Amino acid sequence: QVQLVESGGGLVQAGGSLRLSCAVSGYTFRMAWFRRAPEKEREFVAAIKWTDGITYYADSVKGRFTISRDNAKSTMFLQMNSLKPEDTAVYYCAATTRLFGGLSEADFGSWGQGTQVTVSS
Repeated sequence: QVQLVESGGGLVQAGGSLRLSCAVSGYTFRMAWFRRAPEKEREFVAAIKWTDGITYYADSVKGRFTISRDNAKSTMFLQMNSLKPEDTAVYYCAATTRLFGGLSEADFGSWGQGTQVTVSS
């Protein structure tokens, strides 16, 4: 089973940057970041195919966030720039070993514990 451990969350002012990391143990084909803001459903943020690095983004973060991975270190990253108060959420790392699938929660079978990101205005 894939195990995931996130790190890098914190408090930042609007317009600032943060970099999240997700350490991976086990085989994975696709990985993603999701987030859950207070009193909202968990939503997709970004995803990456581990083999070829193809990326996908939610419209709300396109151009501001960058997902990447370091195969040698078995780590996935989320570089978040130009942060806004509405980016405040618990961010979760997710993974799947399935070759085909979508980008919804149900498509990912392994989850990290989450890391808090708070953006002050």
